[in-house]
Amino acid sequence: MAVKRNRINIKVTPSTGPETDRNDPAPKDDALMLLARLIGRQIAREQFERKLAAERKAQRHLRS
Repeated sequence: MAVKRNRINIKVTPSTGPETDRNDPAPKDDALMLLARLIGRQIAREQFERKLAAERKAQRHLRS
């Protein structure tokens, strides 16, 4: 009796899941732009606060 080996047939079909998103640069670009926007806002906020503090300090010196 001859030995029969079982073969597994695997069909490769395009996936609609997250595996296809790995090669798409758009979500990565969107995430980077969001992060850059948040960092930019934080920097602008800190600069604005420093400007206000300097103006308050100048006002105090003018009053005294």
